[in-house]
Amino acid sequence: MSFASRITRHPIPYDPERGAEVLARFAAQPPEIRALLEGTAGCSPFLKAAMEREADWLEGALSSTPEAAMAGLLADVRALPADRLKPGLRQAKRRAALWIALADLAGAWPLEAVTRALTDFADHCIDTGLKALVGAEIARGRLPGQTEADIETAGGMVALAMGKQGAHELNYSSDIDLICLFDDSRFDDADYHEARASFIRVTRRLSALLSEPTGDGYVFRTDLRLRPDPSVTPVCLSMEAAERYYESVGRTWERAAHIKARPCAGDLTAGWAYLDRLRPFVWRKHLDFAAIQDAHDMRIKIRAHKGLHGAIALEGHNMKLGAGGIREIEFFTQTRQLIAGGRDPDLRVRGTVEGLVRLAEKGWVPQDVAQTLSADYRAHREVEHRLQMVNDAQTHSLPNGTEGIDRIARFCGQGDTAAFRAELQARLERVDDLTEGFFAPDARPAAEDLPPVPEGLEEIVDRWPSYPALRSPRAVQIFARLKPEILRRLAGAAKPGEALHAFDGFLAGLPAGVQVFSLFEANPHLIDLIVDVAATAPELARYLSRNAGVLDAVIGGDFFSEWPGAETLRTELSARLAEIDDYEGQLDTARRWVKEWHFRIGVHLLRGLIPASEASAQYADLAEAVLAALWGPVVAQFSEKHGPPPGNGAVVLGMGSLGAGQLTARSDLDLIVIYDPAGVDSSDGRRPLAARAYYARLTQALVTALTAPMAEGRLYEVDMRLRPSGRQGPVATSIEAFRSYQREEAWTWEHLALTRARAVAGAGALAAAVETFRRVLLAEKSDPEQIVAAVIDMRARLAEAKPARGTWDGKQGPGRGQDIELLASAAALMAGDPSTQVGPQLQAGVAVGWLGAEEAAALAETYGLFRRVETAVKLLSDRTPEPGTLGEGGAAFLLRCTGADSEEALAEALERAAEQATGIIESALARHHQGGGQNGR
Repeated sequence: MSFASRITRHPIPYDPERGAEVLARFAAQPPEIRALLEGTAGCSPFLKAAMEREADWLEGALSSTPEAAMAGLLADVRALPADRLKPGLRQAKRRAALWIALADLAGAWPLEAVTRALTDFADHCIDTGLKALVGAEIARGRLPGQTEADIETAGGMVALAMGKQGAHELNYSSDIDLICLFDDSRFDDADYHEARASFIRVTRRLSALLSEPTGDGYVFRTDLRLRPDPSVTPVCLSMEAAERYYESVGRTWERAAHIKARPCAGDLTAGWAYLDRLRPFVWRKHLDFAAIQDAHDMRIKIRAHKGLHGAIALEGHNMKLGAGGIREIEFFTQTRQLIAGGRDPDLRVRGTVEGLVRLAEKGWVPQDVAQTLSADYRAHREVEHRLQMVNDAQTHSLPNGTEGIDRIARFCGQGDTAAFRAELQARLERVDDLTEGFFAPDARPAAEDLPPVPEGLEEIVDRWPSYPALRSPRAVQIFARLKPEILRRLAGAAKPGEALHAFDGFLAGLPAGVQVFSLFEANPHLIDLIVDVAATAPELARYLSRNAGVLDAVIGGDFFSEWPGAETLRTELSARLAEIDDYEGQLDTARRWVKEWHFRIGVHLLRGLIPASEASAQYADLAEAVLAALWGPVVAQFSEKHGPPPGNGAVVLGMGSLGAGQLTARSDLDLIVIYDPAGVDSSDGRRPLAARAYYARLTQALVTALTAPMAEGRLYEVDMRLRPSGRQGPVATSIEAFRSYQREEAWTWEHLALTRARAVAGAGALAAAVETFRRVLLAEKSDPEQIVAAVIDMRARLAEAKPARGTWDGKQGPGRGQDIELLASAAALMAGDPSTQVGPQLQAGVAVGWLGAEEAAALAETYGLFRRVETAVKLLSDRTPEPGTLGEGGAAFLLRCTGADSEEALAEALERAAEQATGIIESALARHHQGGGQNGR
């Protein structure tokens, strides 16, 4: 297809007069090409000048296809004689820049084709220049042992393309980052230094050939500083020297840089062999927390150095390095590649978009996140290219003035600058949101001035040498280096004795130590992790002491990957259970699986990988996944004796915190089971049961499956008191009885409870029917006076029966979590709103005029604070601790979860928040209360 037929878009002239100036020269071109040239010249002084200077060449190229014209340019580069390289490469660059820009602006090439064309051109220029310069050295006899036949492989020299060039992602005005090496195995020891000097000369001349500005411009600005230790090493190193450097002192950022490394010029075969030898350095076998820390540190340092902190404002915003920019997406992708690429070669790809695709395919990044970031990456790169095309400037920053942004909007083909700004702002903020949260583990302190072992517990440490894990000299040697840090961190625990016991159990349970301790040495973050767990959350440590095998998951990619969500978890657990034949084995497998995920959430929260709100949602996802996955095996086991469920089956409703999708590490599950016999009187099996008895016993089987203590412990405690008639009612209720009870007999508080109800397992059609009825019922039972009276009564009862248990109680007490949940449920019921979470429920109260917008916002903020406290505290202890009793590690964890500076400041903030929330709640209740005192049905 011709170029003209491939045009799908064109820029809008920002300066129409400049655009019109080029049209006379191209009067014979089709209208679509003239519109493209006019729009381009009207937005870019640089491209206008290039069109005028290269008009004859451009006339011929426009009659061709984009690909054919580009191929012709590359052939011209290859054909350049040595004495014409400097002007010839610059002319070719000018033409390539013009042609690639037009193909991009016309929509003839997508982003990947544009960046590949830019990269291919750079590769050709480097390769042509390198071989010409090496050929000159060979002709002068300065490269020992090399002949004219060796020019094709550049005498063993190779240029590695790093960064964007390595990934075929060059931008329009990119620098090129090269590491120049030579294959020292091609030279005798006696010739080494002469060859080295020759390659150094070649490298310097190559850099000058490409970088020096002349009257014809430059080809590529060339940066050689990514080589090992550039301040003291020559511009070209032997491969052997580079390998020694990386093996001994190579840093994490150099590992990340080599993800994209690719031989682009010279001896490509030797270059690939070198990268293959470097693979163990780049792709570690085990998870490397330092990679995540270093990526985070690099990101923060870049922002600090460039002054890029603060809210996103378009004027002057750096599209590459600023918040929500291109580098954020690249860091997001590369860090996750480093985590898992050692175990999964499929992740070892160079391109950013390709990396996101692979990470999503492998489950490391959610598909929607990968797709969003890929689309935003492409859009960001397009804006970046337009910025650079204006004046061929190496810039990544948006213009500082509104007129400059108008120009870029037109250059992107957008006539509505306001819409362009809104789309760009949204993309930047979306990327910023998706890429935040780089993990930065705390640095471990030095091993001097060690604290003593807690009094009376010295014998625990004294017996460690007798454990199986510490019987070999090698294990003892490694552990001796780990022991000081372990003891230091344990001493800071809220209960050092308990933490020491927990770690002791972990150590005693290890059958051998060399492998695990070597793993700790190779992955120092695991030491921190285990000590942190023992020092901060003894409950998690006790689990680890009984399940040391969880470390296999910790060092794998999945343990630190993105949260998969309830549906993926359900699918995974269902698949595991399907592989097991016996029911008891299924229940034990479910327990092991849940504990691993439960441990994962706790560790992520403990280490700051996720905020408390996200941990709370993940605990709920996990519980929902377990209920949904286990329901099938429970029904199948029950059906073997009593036959399939009669009628349309049953559905399990999650109530309370589960229904709202917000649990803690110690939450029990509030459940209701509703069934639909659909006129069927009994089951059909070896031992048939009447429908009512069938579903009652099936419900009991589910509760047993969840609560029974087995070899792997229990899954959850279950509370079914929210079912119709509470403890006096049947454990399972038919749909008709449920409807009748809710309409005719239920107390208002039971309707309030239904505002936080949702189906979590069971028959899908019945779940939909129950949800439909719930929505209808909420609309029917929305009498404000009756609702408010019931809430006042419930608050009084709760205040008497369940007062706050202390300062760190995030749930009970006036103005705290439960109180705000109650008001939010009242708002949802009053509005007939189906939302099950506090935030939307409060907004429903605003919508019906019961709550003010500021009141709802204040309650939501306070609720979030108390939820964070509750989630953090429940990870630390099964009781509500008092301030000053958490120990150093526990207190630091609580403060990090809440954002407070000190325990005193947090206590004051909670007191103020509870007082403010109480005032808002009582004021809202007073608006509808008429003193009737009814909490009726």
